[in-house]
Amino acid sequence: MKKKIFLGLWFSLLFAAIAYLFWQNEFQYSLPTPIPKNHHKVALGSKIELAQCCVFDNKPVFIHFFNPDCPCSRFNVPHVSDLIKKYKNQVNFKIVVLNKEKTFTIKEIQDKFNAEIPVYFDQEIAVKCGVFSTPQAVLLDAGHNLYYRGNYNKTRYCTDAESNYAQMAIDSLLKKINAPSFNALALRAYGCSLPKCTK
Repeated sequence: MKKKIFLGLWFSLLFAAIAYLFWQNEFQYSLPTPIPKNHHKVALGSKIELAQCCVFDNKPVFIHFFNPDCPCSRFNVPHVSDLIKKYKNQVNFKIVVLNKEKTFTIKEIQDKFNAEIPVYFDQEIAVKCGVFSTPQAVLLDAGHNLYYRGNYNKTRYCTDAESNYAQMAIDSLLKKINAPSFNALALRAYGCSLPKCTK
């Protein structure tokens, strides 16, 4: 009888540990990021005033909001790196690091993406763009109007070519066609919450 109780407790603990690990590493990041109480919504089409980080050269501006400690941010680094390589001559790429717990250097961030692009550590940029989680993509047209704000892909590793939302937005803006109609998976925030960028 004691052996059965012991085995029952052991299996219960094992199941609880597996469930906890699944929650920590997978399930919690598939849930939408809660909208903060003090969140200021910024509508698509709004003019975004970001003189401190935007070059006025008639190119669109793509801002990648990134937290090196956020698992979701880490998973899509290769995808963002590919976007930078593919569109660097047509789009001004920027990275905004959102992490209040640690200090990172510009070179550390550039090395992660294998790209010498501007890196900023100003959370006010996120506020102005209506961003409250990482990772998030923001695409401004040449007039600095908010064209797209949302996710990169419906899969955390950005492996589904049919849901490359950020890339679709870039393509439609460069081709000067209407912005694509995206579903909630593209426009709802998923990932790590601000201000600490934890779930």
